[in-house]
Amino acid sequence: MIDVKRTVPALFLVLSLVSCQDDLHLDRSAESPSVTATAPEAALPTPLSTPTVTPLSPGAGIEDENNTIDVFKAAAPATVFVTQKQLVRNSYTRRTQEIPAGSGSGFVWDRDGHIVTNYHVVDGGSSFTVTLFNQKSYPAELVGGEPRKDIAVLKIDAPEEDLMPITLPKKGSEQVVGQKAIAIGNPFGLDHTLTTGVVSAIGREVLGYGKVTIKDMIQTDASINPGNSGGPLLDSAGHLLGINAMIYSQSGSSAGIGFAVPVSTIRRVVPQIIETGHAEQAGLGISILSDDVARRAAIAGVIIESVMEDSPAAEAGLRGLSTGKNGVELGDVIVAIDEEEVLTYDDLYNALEAKTAGDKVKVKVVREQKEQVIECGVTILK
Repeated sequence: MIDVKRTVPALFLVLSLVSCQDDLHLDRSAESPSVTATAPEAALPTPLSTPTVTPLSPGAGIEDENNTIDVFKAAAPATVFVTQKQLVRNSYTRRTQEIPAGSGSGFVWDRDGHIVTNYHVVDGGSSFTVTLFNQKSYPAELVGGEPRKDIAVLKIDAPEEDLMPITLPKKGSEQVVGQKAIAIGNPFGLDHTLTTGVVSAIGREVLGYGKVTIKDMIQTDASINPGNSGGPLLDSAGHLLGINAMIYSQSGSSAGIGFAVPVSTIRRVVPQIIETGHAEQAGLGISILSDDVARRAAIAGVIIESVMEDSPAAEAGLRGLSTGKNGVELGDVIVAIDEEEVLTYDDLYNALEAKTAGDKVKVKVVREQKEQVIECGVTILK
């Protein structure tokens, strides 16, 4: 219940104050200026100036776009289209004829007409044709290749003015994850197609066309499709990063995971192929049994089958298989090179890949069920 006695005087007091306040407000304009307390006003947002939009011509002022255009202009003339034909025997007439069997990409290596591509682009071919950027086509001769690195070299007889070699980076240049990657090639026969991306990873180990792991592969998300094989992967300066070789895909089309053989490998292998028709291979002077044989025998390591005469392996005392009272007797099984584990031919090949004639390696073998380390020289196999 409300107390009327207490409420009425309070209401009267409020009305009186309001009346006084009204009188004060009415007289304020006639009084001299005085300081009055006022509540702080809410801060108003500062109006933003409308930006001036300058219409852009295609590509103007866009640094990355201009860079891509410049790289294409510089590198496209070095990129070529490679086609091959294969001899096929007609099962009815028994006659042989050449039929188109595949195509890929490549790039000009020098003004002597050497063309670098993937080994799998030319493998099995009986004749080859290289089409340059100017749409001139030339028959090509296969100089040689290295299937374990998926690299091959062709040669064409073309005027020097039609040959624009690819630009190599400085020796010792390293790829960096995140740097720009530009692929040029002929996917699905669409010549001189450009795709861009980044270097997604470096140092990948991928089983290559020659059934040997290719080390230091470059992974990129630049779109690579069938037909891109053999084409160049370039950096933002237009320098060669690698040669596009394969994709990881369940559909056969680009899934954003492509691999390129690094320029360091290309720089080492291509001159060897040009000079001799094949790449140099370091070895110990042994022959080995296949990995399947070792696996079936439940032996972990590489089984030495025989040792070549006057080889570093012979000088070091390595042993191959021998014939004893109980039949074939096991000699040495290689399990490590310079403390790098060796379980397969792939491991052995890669352990010796960077070696050259005259180098020494420490070979760990299992002989008569005991491990021992033997120092052995390295030779270049013919």
